[in-house]
Amino acid sequence: MTPSVLCLAGPTASGKSAASLALAARWPVEIIVMDSATIYRGMDIGTAKPSAAEQAQVPHHLIDIRDPAESYSAAEFRQDALDRIGQIRARGRLPLLCGGTMMYYKVLREGISMLPAADPALRAAIDEEARIKGWPTLHAELARHDPVTAARLAPNDSQRLQRAIEIYRSSGIPMSEWIARSTPEKASPYRFITISLEPSDRLQLHARIAARYGAMLEAGLLEEVRQLHARGDLHIGLPSMRCVGYRQLWEHLDGRISLETAVEQAIAATRQLAKRQLTWLRSDPERHVVECLSDHATGQVIDLARAAWPEP
Repeated sequence: MTPSVLCLAGPTASGKSAASLALAARWPVEIIVMDSATIYRGMDIGTAKPSAAEQAQVPHHLIDIRDPAESYSAAEFRQDALDRIGQIRARGRLPLLCGGTMMYYKVLREGISMLPAADPALRAAIDEEARIKGWPTLHAELARHDPVTAARLAPNDSQRLQRAIEIYRSSGIPMSEWIARSTPEKASPYRFITISLEPSDRLQLHARIAARYGAMLEAGLLEEVRQLHARGDLHIGLPSMRCVGYRQLWEHLDGRISLETAVEQAIAATRQLAKRQLTWLRSDPERHVVECLSDHATGQVIDLARAAWPEP
């Protein structure tokens, strides 16, 4: 029988962390964080990273595993997550995936096609070109060379656009063709059960997003970004500094936009991130949906977990 692994997913500000801690209070859980931002050390406030007290309450894996100057791929996440799942199960405990980086989840479940290695110098050049011309212009360029990939990417999806452009510029072959040619790695040996925290009213989620970003600023987010900015070895082209909420404040510290504009753009970008996360989740007909705006959301998550896990 294929062993099952529970995943708690949902858009940003949907209450995933609180629900995961509620599960950990009832079962012998260890949490594998599925987030492309909390992997970075020194980026705590703007990533809503679990606090020291929360991490002491229940083990969290794949947090603070990279310096902001370093990269981390979906393939690396896949291998790290599979390793942690095996280790947690070997200890007689329950692995719980929790996060909103849907590409990580897709790769974990389905495997990954082999693509050319990253080229840091080319990436930096593409980022500088985008700064001058704008990402929509580069999206139009991608549409001429790789219309299949361009059709599934938004004109301002900077991280994915950068990768697609990098691939065809470095190899002369469109990303869509690389994917069609390659054979994905073997799919995961586990059966994943997805509990998805989703809002029935997107405007209420937007209000949560704005309130949370305001709370992050009050907690010192601007100073956190200022310390990263002052290091001297980081730049806006790095994956870490492209994280939502960081990129906009970085541009403010570069003198390109006012703080007010940076905050407005950060909140808008977070809303767009939530929209992409929901679009991905709603493409999965097997997920178990919980109304994240409900006062009973945590109880519903616990009930669904009870059906998958042994009674505590």
